[in-house]
Amino acid sequence: MSNIQQTEIVRLQNYLRTTFGTDRLRLKPRNEAPDSAEVLLGEEFIALIYKIEEEGETSYDLNMAILDIDLPAMAS
Repeated sequence: MSNIQQTEIVRLQNYLRTTFGTDRLRLKPRNEAPDSAEVLLGEEFIALIYKIEEEGETSYDLNMAILDIDLPAMAS
């Protein structure tokens, strides 16, 4: 486990904003789990991003849970 540094949070936030085409995305560090950050859209929590270091390489895992009750009903 390796902590996400503030410089990584800024780089990840810029990447996500560019990728998803919105400046409303922001990352917020998590004190209780310093290897991850919260992803917010405006003020709404939407996902977590985890830092993973394996075999000398670093990657980031974006984890977004979507509840069935939040999905629109299927048209008949």
